[in-house]
Amino acid sequence: MKSTYTMLVLLCIGINATAQTESDSADIYFNHLQLNEIVVTSPVGQIKRKQAATPIAVVTTKELRQISSTNIIGEVAKQPGMAQVTTGNGISKPVIRGLGYNRIVTIADGVRQEGQQWGDEHGIEIDGSGIGQVEILKGPASLMYGSDAMAGVVVFQPEAVEADGHMAASLSTEYQTNSGLIDYSLRFGGNKKGFVWNGRFSDKYAHAYKNKYDGYVPGTQFGERAVSTMLGLNKEWGFSHLRLSYFHFTPSMTEGERDPLTGQLLSESSNVKTYHKALPFQQIHHYKAVIDNSVSLGEGLMKVTIGYQLNHRQEFEDEHHHDVEEEHHGEAGLDLLLHTLTYDTRYSYNRFDGWKLTAGIGGMWQHSQNEGEEFLVPDYHLFDIGAYATASKTLKSWTLSGGLRADSRHLHSPELWDDGSLRFEDFSRSFSALTGSVGAVYHTRNKVNIRANLARGFRAPNISELGANGIHHGTFRYEIGNHQLRPEHSLQADLGADFSGKYISVEAALFINHIDNYIFAEALDGSHAKSSALEGSYRYYQYTQGDALLKGLEAGFDLHPIHQLHIGSTFSFVDARQLRQPLETRYLPLTPPARLSGEMKWEFIHNGDHHSASAHHARERHGEHHLIDHILDNAFVSISAEHYFRQNHYFRAYGTETSTPSYTLLGLTAGTDILLANGRKLCELYLMADNLLNSAYQSHLSRLKYAEINNATGRRGIFNPGRNVTLKVIFPISF
Repeated sequence: MKSTYTMLVLLCIGINATAQTESDSADIYFNHLQLNEIVVTSPVGQIKRKQAATPIAVVTTKELRQISSTNIIGEVAKQPGMAQVTTGNGISKPVIRGLGYNRIVTIADGVRQEGQQWGDEHGIEIDGSGIGQVEILKGPASLMYGSDAMAGVVVFQPEAVEADGHMAASLSTEYQTNSGLIDYSLRFGGNKKGFVWNGRFSDKYAHAYKNKYDGYVPGTQFGERAVSTMLGLNKEWGFSHLRLSYFHFTPSMTEGERDPLTGQLLSESSNVKTYHKALPFQQIHHYKAVIDNSVSLGEGLMKVTIGYQLNHRQEFEDEHHHDVEEEHHGEAGLDLLLHTLTYDTRYSYNRFDGWKLTAGIGGMWQHSQNEGEEFLVPDYHLFDIGAYATASKTLKSWTLSGGLRADSRHLHSPELWDDGSLRFEDFSRSFSALTGSVGAVYHTRNKVNIRANLARGFRAPNISELGANGIHHGTFRYEIGNHQLRPEHSLQADLGADFSGKYISVEAALFINHIDNYIFAEALDGSHAKSSALEGSYRYYQYTQGDALLKGLEAGFDLHPIHQLHIGSTFSFVDARQLRQPLETRYLPLTPPARLSGEMKWEFIHNGDHHSASAHHARERHGEHHLIDHILDNAFVSISAEHYFRQNHYFRAYGTETSTPSYTLLGLTAGTDILLANGRKLCELYLMADNLLNSAYQSHLSRLKYAEINNATGRRGIFNPGRNVTLKVIFPISF
């Protein structure tokens, strides 16, 4: 019944409509072309999107504003091929085509974001308010980014620099009903004869979210604060920008404990809607400094980017470690300090018979140390370096691209003694790899682009996989590393096509990805368990390896039958499995289910153009011309539906995962610009409703799905948030 209802909703969203005038269709066709003409970050460097041999999705600033989420990962996770692993409302980790964690590189402020991302409950320390646009590279990108970019890259581009002689400010604020989320952000930037600057302060906090099965979920509240600034020079010779930022995040961590009789979730506070953090909780301080330089040198361009990051992650687990009421910090249980220095130097030359050639050297240095009284991973020093060269050329109907990269990584971890016993052994590992890609795009005369790419990816094991020896509270298990793990290597083939016409644009992409030495945690039998009262209640897992095969597709269309009507739909699917394995261990954990989505959007007014002449004259007759025609602009309303299919392909062994039933979520969004009497924009106003029917569901990638069983209902785990209404207002000020 649910599937029938879902297909009817999506069919209604995909209905056809009447034809449009030739001039209107030309405008729409031009808008379709704009997305393909923008310059994006590809595995071979900066390139026009239509020339990229691998799929690259772009989420613009305007689109980000029209999405309701509690963090920036949630705002991009609805893109085809994307998903997110969540721990409540505050923590989200990106997933691309079924792979996540250290298999995705996240780029922010021009450098890879490093913040102990190996952990299940470790989010991404990025202020979503300061993002210009998001680019999602799907597929191996080790050619440009080295280890960890096996699944792809998520690039968060900074806000655009103001035009010369201009200054601008903005104030944005947001409220969400489900978790009482309050968010505001203040920005000021400018450009005075090439001296450019930008500053932003953001604050966000939320209480526990709710759904109709669990009510309010204690321990899902969080707070977030971010400060950033940019100072630089933009001149004819290029630019030099210094970016400084600080991000402070305090998510509480629900453990899902319930009253054994009533099944009600237990809370340490009588006020389940409190904004104060509750035990257990994390506290993360992330500091970043980046110097980004681009200089014209000879007939080419030299780019040098150096970044330093300090990530301080603490976990407080009980009242002995932290006095919540007094806000007095005691000693943290887990306390990790991570220093990261990243560097990248590249030279691009595009005067060689139409070829664009790029060569560079990049890598990072890391030092991680334990400062707390509990231990999960050892201290370590890491250094890696990679040298790469890429080439691309556009012929009449072809764009060719490719490149090679050589990487070397060395890691050393010293021994550590804990209460008179050896907790971590001293060990060193070195990893090396040769990666690359080759691809082509064929541009037909009828506006079709056909693309194919073959790429080899590489990932060195992370410190948790190599050296863990302790209780990982976020996963409710005792983890044991494996010093002998080999690096992962992938070989992925991509084939895709897209078409942009006057009335419709269509995209489709197929991929198949073979991974050698795929690393995963395998549960151990009772003979491996250590005799300890504290550790006895945890299941023991040790990291091991196998081979994996992932294959899937993404497809979508955008239809504009008339000027003011937009109809779109996307479908994505991935099958991820281990080779030569029985059913219990055949499918990779945390594989997102197939997803079908659709949206129908009606634009009442677009850039001052009122599309309905009859309605316009009717407003004139009733004296409403001034009120509507001169106060509102870019007004629209849209309805959307997302159907997540049942996930029966799950990691069955050891009770790690269970199947997840299908569900459908409906959404409604309306937005408009409010104008002043002189025609200048006063603000942008958005009203969004998610999970409109207040459906009770569990995402297959929600880690709260495996919390305690509710004895009163027999349901296991905690459900995702129910209906949520968001009001968002943005006030721009220009000088």
